[in-house]
Amino acid sequence: MKQTAKSSALMPRMSMVAIACQLVCMSMSSAYAAEATQTNNDPIDSKQVTITGKKVGMGLMVQENAPKARSTITAEEISKQRPTGNAYEALELMPAVNSYNYDATGLFGGGLTLRGFNSDQIGATINGVPVNDSGNFAVYPQEFIDPENTCTQFVTQGSTDVDSPQIGATGGNFGITTCDPSKERRFRVAQTIGELNMYKTYMRYDTGLWGDGKSRFFISASQAHTDKWKGLGQANRDHVDMGYRTDMDRFNSISATVLMNRAKNNNIYNPSLPELNAKGYTYDYATTFPGHATPTPGKADVDAATPSGAGGYYQLSQNPFQNVIASATAKFRVGEDTDIKIVPYYWYGFGNGGTQQKTKTETGTFLPVGVIDPKTGKTGLVGAVDLNGDGDVKDTVIVATGSVTRTNRPGVTASVTHNFDNHQVLAGFWFERAAHEQFGPMSLVSNDGTAKDIWFTNGRVLRQDGTPYQSRDVKTISTAYQFFAQDTINLMNDKLSVNLGLRAPTMKRDFTNYANEAAPIGYTLSRKYSELLPQLGARYQIDNDNQVFASLAKNMKAPPNFVYQNLPVVNGSPVLANNVKTETSWDLDVGYRLQSDKLTAQLTAYQINFRDRQATAYDPNTQVSSYTNIGTVKTHGFEAELGNTPINGWSFYGSFGYAKSEIQSDLVVSATATLPTAGKNMTLVPERKAGLSVQYETGVWYTRLKAKYTSSQWATMVNDELVPAYTLLGLDAGYQFPNYGWMKKPTLRLNVSNLTNKQYRNPSSFNVTNAVATPTYAKQNVYYYVGAPRFTSVTFSVDY
Repeated sequence: MKQTAKSSALMPRMSMVAIACQLVCMSMSSAYAAEATQTNNDPIDSKQVTITGKKVGMGLMVQENAPKARSTITAEEISKQRPTGNAYEALELMPAVNSYNYDATGLFGGGLTLRGFNSDQIGATINGVPVNDSGNFAVYPQEFIDPENTCTQFVTQGSTDVDSPQIGATGGNFGITTCDPSKERRFRVAQTIGELNMYKTYMRYDTGLWGDGKSRFFISASQAHTDKWKGLGQANRDHVDMGYRTDMDRFNSISATVLMNRAKNNNIYNPSLPELNAKGYTYDYATTFPGHATPTPGKADVDAATPSGAGGYYQLSQNPFQNVIASATAKFRVGEDTDIKIVPYYWYGFGNGGTQQKTKTETGTFLPVGVIDPKTGKTGLVGAVDLNGDGDVKDTVIVATGSVTRTNRPGVTASVTHNFDNHQVLAGFWFERAAHEQFGPMSLVSNDGTAKDIWFTNGRVLRQDGTPYQSRDVKTISTAYQFFAQDTINLMNDKLSVNLGLRAPTMKRDFTNYANEAAPIGYTLSRKYSELLPQLGARYQIDNDNQVFASLAKNMKAPPNFVYQNLPVVNGSPVLANNVKTETSWDLDVGYRLQSDKLTAQLTAYQINFRDRQATAYDPNTQVSSYTNIGTVKTHGFEAELGNTPINGWSFYGSFGYAKSEIQSDLVVSATATLPTAGKNMTLVPERKAGLSVQYETGVWYTRLKAKYTSSQWATMVNDELVPAYTLLGLDAGYQFPNYGWMKKPTLRLNVSNLTNKQYRNPSSFNVTNAVATPTYAKQNVYYYVGAPRFTSVTFSVDY
């Protein structure tokens, strides 16, 4: 399934701009027509409304009734975005969210913070299945699902849902719900083309209702490609989604999905600020390979360093990955007032990332445990391997080393809901066992600068005893389970709703560090983390249009598994630092909602208190993960959203968020150094964020302009490197042609991102302490994801 095809369709930029102008002009002159509605949860086009209710804010907002802060976008909004976009991009205008892509297409991934929480502090689910990495809780949004098959995405900004299967979420959760198979038989085809040889081909077939009148099935497949916007390299993605649903009656149903992804991307280099200033905005990996020195027997051959470019040759910095997410949802009514729900799932992932290029000497660190080093007299990993085949072990050779991960992760969530009097009681449990294996193999590099196998499944460099070289070799068994219960009480003729909830999550990590070149002494370690997490929420319906709500919840996040790697071993036992603790937070939300026929608005004020806040990061250039316990952090702020139902074709959505996050104490970074972080702002927390979308839509045309403002934010904990504010503009437009013969809903869409060609940047790491050296502590570099320039694409879709 590995993709090698390259795009043969390239549309000149001026042609796309001309189409954009034509779409805008024609749309403004079109007549207003009635809106269509969606009733069966099918994939929809831009003129339809999802099952969430009133058409508010172009699908960027729906009317909510949860006794907590919650925001939802629908397929109406997602269908207007670029079809290669990922889950983070879809949330970019929400007031609590600061999201960005690594490129304009979204195929390379992206970053997200929510009220200052990093993505590894936010629970993520697809159809109720947890998709945070089981080791470090990271989220990779480009891998999950095709946007064409997504019906809703939601965010709970502060309180994790009581039945959410999470052990690493102190900052709320976001979820994705896929579209059910259509009740009508249909075949849909969509083709996207754009700059940088970008294309995406998407096909979906829905069987419609089977002969039993109850069951239906869909399968979709897509292939996407784009070149990098700077330097050489590309992204290639093959994706398959399939879903099944059968409805025995109104209360009993079974549905299932299988989501499969395989991608191979060249990395985009993340420069430091000094590199940006010295090398320019488009500084990237080297485009030429320096080659290998001519192997000469008896001579110490040394491969040349890469002559120019950051981090080595671009073909030796890749991110191949494949994963499968399979799940089913069974809902049954077992009594007049009792329902049960069971969600079994299985998650598989395999791949690697980072910069693979390394320079390796042929002597040392190549033999298994048990060999005595003649120089030191100690037992360890020593030896020599002839890497370039010249018959000696005197050389220094460019090789490729991988950061390979393989995950097998089955789990299940089960719950029962029972109604009696004015109570609705929800209770259940979640269980999963994730086997997370991480390796560091080595591969030889050909003369053209490519690794023998970028997946590192074949052609591994072997030690003298035939075992593979490993820069790391660890296995983490993470056994997680959670009991949860919630009572929803309706009072005062249902005007007042009160939620009393309790989560009791537990995670047990059984960690094995096998002897390897980086940690020559093997060891095992077991740690268990558990908390009782109460929740309290209330919503009061003042009248038909106005309500107020409040919620208070405690959340937790277990430490990431990489804190157990490469530990010092004393008297045969590993020594783990005392500051590796569970992160907890208390989140308080108080809010007001206006939900009238014409306007929908939500205003929320919040306060968050962290204890043992974890600042974790993965450096994609060095493949090094880091962890810092920064103690207590307090965050407060407010968020506002406003959207309207269409008035004479016009729709508006606006959002504004304010956040202030303060570190409460100085940070001890060594035995002799303490950094002045008390009273400083937490990193990656923009103080202000605003979004605006203005749309005009008729029965066949729509045109909209989007604006996203992100204020300045600090890149370091001592606040000595500031990231400038930026504003991004985007244009979306579309036209649906009349049906023609067997072609139904032929639709042309235009997407232009970063309309003004703005240059901007976002830090790649949460936990950089200081960019300026102190008398007792060296400076650290902040590396940045730099924003992609203006990008234009066009999509044509049709149903058969």
